[in-house]
Amino acid sequence: MTFRIMNYTTKITATLKKTGAILSILLFLSSGSLFAQDSSQWVIDADNQRKFDYYFYDALNAKAQGNYAEALNLFQHCHALDSTNASVLSEMSGFYNVLQEKNKAIYYLRKAVEIDPDNYYYNMMLASLSSELDQKDEAIDIYNKMLKAHPDKIDIFMSLAEAYNNKGELEKAIGVLDELEQNVGVREAITLNKFRLYSMLNQKDKAFEEIEAIIKKTPDNLGYILLLGDLYMQDGQLDKSLEQFKKVEAIDPDYPALVLSMVNYYEKTGKPELALEEINRALVSPMLEIDVKLQLLTRYITMLQSNETDTKIANPLFTTLFDQHPNNAQLNLLYGSVLMVQENETEAMKQFEIYAKAEPTNPAGWEQMLRIALPDSLDKVVDITQEALKHIPNAYQFYFYLGGAKYQQEKYAEALVVFEEGLEVIGDENPPVKSDFYAQVGDLNYHLGNKEVAYENYEKALKLNPQNLGVLNNYSYFLSLDDESLDKAERMSGITVKAEPTNATFLDTYGWVLFRQGAYTMSRIYIENAVKYSEDNPSAEVLEHYGDILSKTGEDEKALEQWRKAKELGSDSKTLDKKIKTKKYTE
Repeated sequence: MTFRIMNYTTKITATLKKTGAILSILLFLSSGSLFAQDSSQWVIDADNQRKFDYYFYDALNAKAQGNYAEALNLFQHCHALDSTNASVLSEMSGFYNVLQEKNKAIYYLRKAVEIDPDNYYYNMMLASLSSELDQKDEAIDIYNKMLKAHPDKIDIFMSLAEAYNNKGELEKAIGVLDELEQNVGVREAITLNKFRLYSMLNQKDKAFEEIEAIIKKTPDNLGYILLLGDLYMQDGQLDKSLEQFKKVEAIDPDYPALVLSMVNYYEKTGKPELALEEINRALVSPMLEIDVKLQLLTRYITMLQSNETDTKIANPLFTTLFDQHPNNAQLNLLYGSVLMVQENETEAMKQFEIYAKAEPTNPAGWEQMLRIALPDSLDKVVDITQEALKHIPNAYQFYFYLGGAKYQQEKYAEALVVFEEGLEVIGDENPPVKSDFYAQVGDLNYHLGNKEVAYENYEKALKLNPQNLGVLNNYSYFLSLDDESLDKAERMSGITVKAEPTNATFLDTYGWVLFRQGAYTMSRIYIENAVKYSEDNPSAEVLEHYGDILSKTGEDEKALEQWRKAKELGSDSKTLDKKIKTKKYTE
């Protein structure tokens, strides 16, 4: 029992750290008294009240300091002393919500509202949770009740409109927004919501009238005129769309967002050459901000690629932009990506190095450099990842690259240290990634002769991700080599073959496990499929296994043929030469 509670506490601590919960989470583990007590008759005496206060504030303090396990125990005492405290119930609801136990969360929140029916926070949380659980009527009832109590709260209006929308009562949703608009006037958020709702009702005229209304209110805001043009364009009303764009152009031809809208318009009307001209003109203009230019440049490159035009014609634009914005590293990152498309890895690496130096805490530069270095330049991979970890010590992906490089360099002990360090920085919110790290730790321990430790780490990996095919394959193969738990090995390997029936490695492992079980006929079927699916890249190990099976089924000459092929492929098997010499299978 102690072990289960410790694991549960660990889950709480990790989950709360991940979400960064601001409010205290009051924790309670299945107290039968909660459901048995009549809240209307519950009275806490003075002595218990003092205890409650002591535990409650100590719990809040522990939570504030991040000591969630300690807070858990203290809040348990609070709830045991007074299970009708609305704050406790609300916080418990928050806790169960974090743990994705939604039914418990809504139960405790309903109890909190029952005890403190006028509490704004409790009601809003309950309505939100009800919506999430598809209990639409309950959410609508709560928002309507809250609106009567707080008619000045814009958030309630917006939430009620969304609740009606979720139920499919779109006209009621519009009615709520109309009432809000009467109270606070025309506002962008309200207008856009009404546009969306009218569009869903296929009442296009009313939808566009909403945008026109906000333009009338703020005629100097070019963004709204442009928005109307964009919406007309989305609706296929291209003439009206262009009319709005021309209005903006007449007022301010250098309005930044106009370029993007015109590019979209030209693409929509089948005039890609005009779209390219628009982008080209804008990129060399000193009037546009660099962020807009980066958007346009990205679009420009994409259009060149889609038109199968040589992207090298964009390179002079980068030269111009570097002159205009010499200290903007985003340009280097984008230019490096374009050079990669052009297969100019040497120059691309220089651009990524500039970016990484300017933005060392952004993983993008380091990751792009790794794309170039992998898989051939292992020393370069080590250098890049070690430098990256100096600036981003919690970036687990670089531990994986670094450990993998050292693994391929056969520096197994060093690689193991790297993967173990990586495990320390991976949060519990990434179980598949953590599973892969445990897999590498398992493989490395096996190579280092620590078989039991290897198997322990494989088990940890599978607990986090039962479908980790790499672990299932390696674990089952190593068990078969050691003649251990062959039934378990067969079950695990069978999962991989079912998942990827043409994967030669998985087929070879499954065939080999069957071979170790003595099921030679079945083993031969899977090994022959492994040979078939690895014809483009034949494996010495697969061919040796095929020869082993043929030898066991009395086909010595065919077995010899396969062993010789394995030898030609450079097999490092310690028994292959003896098999070839004796023409017999030997372990």
